[in-house]
Amino acid sequence: MKNENPMKEVQLEKITLNIGTGGPGDKLEKAMKLLSKISEGKPVITKTKKRIPTWGLRPGLEIGCMITLRGKKAEELLKRLFVGIDNKVPATKFDKSGNFSFGIGEYLHIPKVEYDSTIGIIGLEVAVTLKRKGFRVKRRLIRPARIAKTHQITKAEAIDYVKSKYGVDVA
Repeated sequence: MKNENPMKEVQLEKITLNIGTGGPGDKLEKAMKLLSKISEGKPVITKTKKRIPTWGLRPGLEIGCMITLRGKKAEELLKRLFVGIDNKVPATKFDKSGNFSFGIGEYLHIPKVEYDSTIGIIGLEVAVTLKRKGFRVKRRLIRPARIAKTHQITKAEAIDYVKSKYGVDVA
């Protein structure tokens, strides 16, 4: 039996839940309440950086909210989110770096999340970032370095990880 290199093991780095409301106001407050209900954390408000007059956007305008989860909390929530999409993710949702994202049309599909009439029906986006041991070298302060091509996560490796760890059907 061949012994697998422990440095090549794919791991979950973080998941990011995002809701874009298009502007400040009541919708943004509902989105903030929903994210805190789903993740049991405190979401942050996202603001625009560019001016796009045709869309009515200017720099500093609050247009959405997001929350990032890591560790055990992220793994438990990701399992529930996969159930919310019937454990099916299209292969087109994976990028060449092994990260993937998917959307949930209505939060009612997520287990352990009850309908709240003050929130209404809102959908959200889930972005999942994967890593390997040693990926820290590209973000460290002293002597940052590139990740070798042989150590980067490929699309196929990410698909295998999701299939084996979470039992998700990737079509």
